[in-house]
Amino acid sequence: MAHLRFRRRRALLAVPAGLALVASLGLLPGAASAAPQDALPAKAPVAADGPLLSYVVNTSTDHATVAKVKKAIGRAGGSVVTAYGQIGVIVAHSKNPDFAKTLRTVPGVQSAGATRTAPITSAATTDIGKPEKIKVPKVTAQSEARSLATGKEPLEGLQWDIAAIKADKAAEVNPGSRNVTVAVIDTGVDDTHPDLKPNFSRSQSASCVTGKADTSPGSWRPFDPDEDYHGTHVAGEIAAPRNGVGVTGVAPNVKVSSIKVSQAKGSFFYAESVVCAFVFAAEHHVQVTNNSYYVDPWMFNCADDPDQKAIADAVGRAAKFATRKGAVNVASAGNSNFDLAAKKITDASSPNDGTPVSREIDPSKCLDVPAQIPGVVTVSATGVKSLKSYYSNYGLNQIDVAAPGGDVRQVPELPAKDGRILSTLPGGDYGYLQGTSMAG
Repeated sequence: MAHLRFRRRRALLAVPAGLALVASLGLLPGAASAAPQDALPAKAPVAADGPLLSYVVNTSTDHATVAKVKKAIGRAGGSVVTAYGQIGVIVAHSKNPDFAKTLRTVPGVQSAGATRTAPITSAATTDIGKPEKIKVPKVTAQSEARSLATGKEPLEGLQWDIAAIKADKAAEVNPGSRNVTVAVIDTGVDDTHPDLKPNFSRSQSASCVTGKADTSPGSWRPFDPDEDYHGTHVAGEIAAPRNGVGVTGVAPNVKVSSIKVSQAKGSFFYAESVVCAFVFAAEHHVQVTNNSYYVDPWMFNCADDPDQKAIADAVGRAAKFATRKGAVNVASAGNSNFDLAAKKITDASSPNDGTPVSREIDPSKCLDVPAQIPGVVTVSATGVKSLKSYYSNYGLNQIDVAAPGGDVRQVPELPAKDGRILSTLPGGDYGYLQGTSMAG
């Protein structure tokens, strides 16, 4: 990855995986403390001299409890951004340094914590390096006819990954169902790209950047096409159609949607945005979600830290809700070459929105979210020689699927020449990227 933050989102694009492992959610918190509901007087002064942070407050799902907790949030100096009562997750903002600590004493609150360590700004993926654009041959009536006659897209000869998994042969039998939509939860997708527009589903797209879904036209597009290219690259790998233009996706007849979750600056993927994305996907009848990122600011979320526990709980509830609604959630494994089955891993990059502190974590207790959430299909990356990509995370009983994510050190034969993955980029461009994002 260009930087450790871009764990899997951008560069690593893998093939969407298949079967979700439906299991009970690991980091569900226990009962809340028995502190009285009115331990904080309704009009008691509360501190408001801290940075403005975003919080997730996780409760039981009954209407009465959610309503009481909303009131408690106001008494603690917070404001409710949105509430997902169906999963018991409330997104709130506050400048009270003791906000989370106070909320944890409220009956019905099962966990509460800050989703970031840095102040909220006006609004990270998993790829390695910046994309390398290619010169696209001019499309003519003759080239389109030739492509349609041969069944090959103009740039398909450079897509070694398609042949590696025999996606081209599979498409001859079944190119994918129009009844299937894959939601790319990412940096946004350029739905105006000629190789994405035919299969793009606007009605299943939104921006979840604030933690609340915005379905206004174009909200799902990248903030900065030059920097936020990751989601567009992933979308092309999944569902670029066989239309005589550019490249092909592994499932060229399915629909693809965009649920944008990254912030405007820095491409951070915070918990409230990801919770919103899973709930939106579930309620808009998406069949597959593609998640090529880890939830910032912690590469691993440990159950013994109240903030990290709340993050894992909130995202886990949302992912499980999507699974119950029939979605298969697929996530990339990450680009740090970590053995996720090891007893200890050194995480030197967290929190990545503040000052990182090196820490040793047990990956069985500190989860990479969403990749290690029970029920999520976790995908690692391989190169053209079917060997693990040098950057890809791995681990016994931790990886469900390995798929082509690219590896610049594994070079294919002509005409491909490049060991990375070729796909769509914003603005009608095409380029190479590598990463578990490209595999997942």
